[in-house]
Amino acid sequence: MSDTATLQSAALLENEHVKELLAILKENRVSNQDFMNVINYVGAMERQLDTAVNELIAMRRELSELRDQQSHPVRIAMQKAIRALEEKITETRARLESVKADIIEGCKNAVAAFREKGVEALHGLDSFLHIRQGLQAIRDGMDRNIQFDEQSMKKIAGISTEYHEAGKHVKNIGRAALGKETVQEAKPMGRLAKAMQAPYRLDRSFSDAIKQQAVSALNSLDKLEQRVQLQRTDKTEKAREKKPSILRNLQDLKEQAAQTPKKAPVSQQKKQEASL
Repeated sequence: MSDTATLQSAALLENEHVKELLAILKENRVSNQDFMNVINYVGAMERQLDTAVNELIAMRRELSELRDQQSHPVRIAMQKAIRALEEKITETRARLESVKADIIEGCKNAVAAFREKGVEALHGLDSFLHIRQGLQAIRDGMDRNIQFDEQSMKKIAGISTEYHEAGKHVKNIGRAALGKETVQEAKPMGRLAKAMQAPYRLDRSFSDAIKQQAVSALNSLDKLEQRVQLQRTDKTEKAREKKPSILRNLQDLKEQAAQTPKKAPVSQQKKQEASL
């Protein structure tokens, strides 16, 4: 594994560049709350992906134990759904690793700027974190996953309902022939239909959680940018207040100089004394 891959796969809070920047922020009493929130939400997304992978492994294990149903249509459909879910997880993880790499690179650049320009560089921390597009891509990807999963589960439920409705009609024909009352309600969705929905329920669950975490990370990034903008505005206003003050001081000095009577040169004073 390359050094870059090692940096990306490790937890952000364990990365040397992230730890160095956090230490510098703390030492110089620069707020790191919003930055820490971003890091924590990224970590939460990683843990959510790990949980999804573990649940997929368990789902695959359960399918493999159905030896007597190797060619069952439901089993085949579930295998396809699980493979599709694995691809989604791989894609999401790649996006997340890209965001982590950008955070690490941003920390390195922020530390370098601090060493060159001092604490003033830390007040522009948002300019080093080029992660907005990556977080938005994760959020939008999860939105698409959720829509696809809901449509798939709705379709499965519809097919199940049609199947049970057809069964109810056939059963009612037999009951009518025997002079019995017909059945009005169809059976609820069966075990097989629920099994087919399982991969989509899992995908929707972890997609919804990751979407919320991505949204929260974006909100924290917004707050970080707003905090920096407020600091810049405050600094500009203070500079404007300070500049007129300097001009007033200069004007006061000029007025004092104009009001103070000038002393005659020494040679002129001696001539005046001699004439007396």
